[in-house]
Amino acid sequence: MNETIRQTEIQVIDDDSYLSLNELCRSCSMQSETIEAWVFEGVLQPQGEQPQEWRFNGSTLRRAKLAQRLAQDLEINTAGIALALDLLERIENLQAELTRVSHFHARL
Repeated sequence: MNETIRQTEIQVIDDDSYLSLNELCRSCSMQSETIEAWVFEGVLQPQGEQPQEWRFNGSTLRRAKLAQRLAQDLEINTAGIALALDLLERIENLQAELTRVSHFHARL
């Protein structure tokens, strides 16, 4: 039997903590050019105007890691990643709203 062992590094960053561009690149093991392309395409939305000023919060780190998986595993291009992440976010919001409505109706 062929077993694959996957090592996972966990980094805990809350939404009140911020990473610079270099720190985000190290956290995701990615080149800054890729992150910059994702920012310009709307995949990631840092605080700050210029790359040296950019700060990324915890939710942006999670989004970057998901974008990385979409790019690597499914070979989706940058525009496709932006679209896929937006659709996934909409689905998540709709599921949360459905849960709230279901709980409200269950109490009636």
